[in-house]
Amino acid sequence: MILRERQKAFVQRSVQRLLEKGNTLAVAPTGSGKTVMLSAVVGRMLDRNGSKACVLAHRDEITAQNLDKFLKVNPGMPVSVVDSRQKSWSGKTVFAMVQTLARGRNLDRMPPLELLVIDEAHHARAETYLRIIEAAKRLNPGVRIYGVTATPNRGDGRSLRHIFDNCADQITLAEMIASGQLVRPRTFVIDLGVQDDLKAVRRLADDYDMAEVEAIMDRRPLVEAVVRHWREKAGERRTVAFCSTVAHAEHTAGAFRSAGTAAELVTAETPEDERAGIFRRLDTGETQVLVNVAVATEGWDCPPVSCVVLLRPCSHKSTMIQMIGRGLRKIEPERYPGLVKTDCVVLDFGTSALIHGCLEQRVDLEAWDREGKGEAPMKVCPNCHAEVPIAARECPFCNHEFQAAAKAGRELADFEMAEVDLLRRSPFQWCPIADDGSIVMATGFEAWGGIFQRGGRWYAVGGAETAPAKVLYVGDRLACLASADDWLSVNETEDAAHKSRRWLGQPPTEKQLKYLPAAFRSLVSTRYQASCVLAHSFNRRRIEAALAGTRRSGSGGAR
Repeated sequence: MILRERQKAFVQRSVQRLLEKGNTLAVAPTGSGKTVMLSAVVGRMLDRNGSKACVLAHRDEITAQNLDKFLKVNPGMPVSVVDSRQKSWSGKTVFAMVQTLARGRNLDRMPPLELLVIDEAHHARAETYLRIIEAAKRLNPGVRIYGVTATPNRGDGRSLRHIFDNCADQITLAEMIASGQLVRPRTFVIDLGVQDDLKAVRRLADDYDMAEVEAIMDRRPLVEAVVRHWREKAGERRTVAFCSTVAHAEHTAGAFRSAGTAAELVTAETPEDERAGIFRRLDTGETQVLVNVAVATEGWDCPPVSCVVLLRPCSHKSTMIQMIGRGLRKIEPERYPGLVKTDCVVLDFGTSALIHGCLEQRVDLEAWDREGKGEAPMKVCPNCHAEVPIAARECPFCNHEFQAAAKAGRELADFEMAEVDLLRRSPFQWCPIADDGSIVMATGFEAWGGIFQRGGRWYAVGGAETAPAKVLYVGDRLACLASADDWLSVNETEDAAHKSRRWLGQPPTEKQLKYLPAAFRSLVSTRYQASCVLAHSFNRRRIEAALAGTRRSGSGGAR
């Protein structure tokens, strides 16, 4: 597996801070490859000696996912598991369930650790985590603590500064959008005649007074207007709506249902099994609108969601980003046949975009271009005194908002430059095959990838020696290119990518010239170009079959 350049920088900075400080927090949003980067950090740290690491998680499925990806990044490294079924410390890296390990008898068996890794580190202030951290420090006062999370700002307002005194790196949603890893948001700020009232709502300890917001927003004419605007701008899109209070959410869900839309409600009081059923129905499309109160902000993803409705103001930009992030995940055509998602519509009725700025207006591609190069410069938060990356706009520990730099960067709309950046950073060379640019291919030793334009829409397709051709993504050109590049990175190695790049300076082989289609023999000048043309030629039927299958399954539109 080959890490993206930005992932490599994230790993490098995390390792550097762990060695310098003994602890660090790293922030990475959903879709950034958080588990892959976590695994690479552990591999780098354990390469230094014969010590042991423990990776904590709070759910069985997270432990299983972490273990699977860890072995792809660190093949051959001995691993073991401590959970309700097995309790083995034999591995060099041990994956442990927090609830199991925190019990006294199990904790007594824990050996000294060189590195303790806390996945979903925003939970680290919970009593079970603190018990494990303190035990690890007793056994080895020099144990290094590494936390990774997408959402460092806890809902209960308790800071992670008790555990971490610095943030090594922070990958932003803006970076992910600019690099084609997430879909683009399209934000509409809609004034229902109450913006002045919302701006006057008082702030309490850590958020706006939601009772005041409810008094302003939870009125029948306004709720019905929300549904009308949603239908006009979102159409058939699957949607998550964020409300101020339970009463507000109940009335909003009722208004959607009265208008003939399948809508369900989730609150903090919704039983776990009932909540899982609601999330499942949204995923399958049985439910179109999920209305919630501060529930669907972390630890849950539904890629088909392509509309986010904000019916409350957000006191912190991080809260707004968590909410909008629910709609930015790309979808897998195999998992969601017929569903095409190219962007996310954000309907802001609550002034958050006016206060904090829309995501698509705050992307600085020049800053993104600088990221990933060398050591990350740091600054100190004046509020909590944590060291954070100099590019951070909000402190990941205390929500302090830093003043934005005076200069303006290039906007997210500049996608031609974003594609140039992606191609330059890729470990693979992407070669146009068709004169009109509608086919672009790259290849390695074990796999190949391509992007194809059909009927005004772009498709990413990948294949390998041991895998049939499959459609990886359907959307805009940049997002498809990112998906195909990721496919190659997962199925190839750094060594293979390096060797194939050497072919750029070598002429085609006699064998390649023999099999090249006649139309290409005078056009191909390098061994690598010939390899890409042959990968397309040999797999053309498989590619067309995969594309035809996707188009037959439904034209889709985002919904």
